[in-house]
Amino acid sequence: MSARQTNTGAALVEAPEDLEEYNRWVMERCWGDGLPVIPATRDRVERMLAHTSRAADDVVAVIAPGFGAATVQRIAINAVMAGCRPELLPVLIAAVEAIAVPEFNLQGVQATTNPVAPLVIVNGPLVRELGLNATYNCLGQGNAANATLGRALRLVMQNVGSALPGDMDRATQGQPGKFTFCCAENESESPWAPLHVERGLPAGSSAVTAVGAAGTLNMNTHAKNAADLLRVIADTLAHPTSNDYWIGGEPWIILSPEHAHILAREGYGKGDVRRALWEQSKMRAGRMARKDFERTQTGRTGELGPIDEDTLLPISPSPDLIGLVVAGAPGTHSVYVPTFGDTRAVTREVPGKTSALQPAVS
Repeated sequence: MSARQTNTGAALVEAPEDLEEYNRWVMERCWGDGLPVIPATRDRVERMLAHTSRAADDVVAVIAPGFGAATVQRIAINAVMAGCRPELLPVLIAAVEAIAVPEFNLQGVQATTNPVAPLVIVNGPLVRELGLNATYNCLGQGNAANATLGRALRLVMQNVGSALPGDMDRATQGQPGKFTFCCAENESESPWAPLHVERGLPAGSSAVTAVGAAGTLNMNTHAKNAADLLRVIADTLAHPTSNDYWIGGEPWIILSPEHAHILAREGYGKGDVRRALWEQSKMRAGRMARKDFERTQTGRTGELGPIDEDTLLPISPSPDLIGLVVAGAPGTHSVYVPTFGDTRAVTREVPGKTSALQPAVS
């Protein structure tokens, strides 16, 4: 048996017993992402639901562009299909809440031709308890919690929000992050306050932050002083095909611990890093294609005043909108995460554990 969504909740339907046949059956109904899924049997869904105190029919959010109701049960069904361990359900519920907040602009994220996908960043004690990866290859393969959590969010967006590729999802090429895009912050190696604390939550809490990410760009530099490091990162940000410059976005930088400590040793706090990057990444508007320049004139004149070809465009309306997080392992690599532009990151606290929650084996 497998569960599917209806307007009134999840009904039980007959499904093939054979796993290969089951996965063909799922794809025929447009419920999958192209990778094998776990059958969402009643028992599996109930085991998942045991890890939240919320009622199964509680509506967590309404998911654009199809505006389906993401009930706790529907989220649990997609978590099972993605291969999530049951104890990940509260984190997934918080991520669903985050992407549905208006400033995230899920309608735009889901229906755009841009290759945008939610990057989920996890903070707090649950990172260790659930075995999430914040170090080596934290944006890549090899960790079940990262991979299945990000994947489950995508399945919710597709199956509850009706964002099917070529239908409501109009991405020209998409990106691998549309399968799964999730990491944890390496708080123990960061010289600064964790992301969730910076965004107003208590230090002992756990949280997810959703970012409307257009992709990743490796920034490999052996710079050993702060000024040199900030200069080359800022120069990397400034490119004329960037939504962040057209619209005034919210770019994100994932700093390696090595790069973060270079900056901190020279007295830079996160605010100092943001201000330096914001100033040094200003780009001459004339670098843009003519049509893109005209779009920028239309979209950012209210913010910046008259814009001509010599106007220096900031990447975001203010330095505070440059996101900074420390993640990864030893090495000279940091990551630039450009955004959809017309989106803002949202952080949601993950509720404390229910009695059913147990620490995961890492």
